[in-house]
Amino acid sequence: QVQLVESGGGSVQSGGSLRLSCAVSGYTYRYCMGWFRQAPGKEREGVASIRTDGMTSHADSVKGRFTISQDNAKGTLYLQMNSLKPEDTAMYYCAAASGILCRDSSWSLAPVSYNSWGQGTQVTVSS
Repeated sequence: QVQLVESGGGSVQSGGSLRLSCAVSGYTYRYCMGWFRQAPGKEREGVASIRTDGMTSHADSVKGRFTISQDNAKGTLYLQMNSLKPEDTAMYYCAAASGILCRDSSWSLAPVSYNSWGQGTQVTVSS
């Protein structure tokens, strides 16, 4: 069983930056890791994912602004968020996929492809 603990959220003004971290522990083979977000009253949506071979995917809404990365030696997943906008305000979740579905580009940002989740970290962007 894999455990995921997010940190790095907070409040920032529009145009600012934050870096989220996700500490990963426990051994379960993970085909992909991902970041998701959920705003009040909205469905959870995929933000970015990274496969074991290093290939990444980013949602169109964050391309050019957010970057997913991982440090396997430290067991940590990151999300660098630049040029933040008020619409980026949400709870951000780290997730891990032990199934192969996430490797398909059509499913890499789909929450259903992931089966382990952290507790989330809040990001609030003010205008």
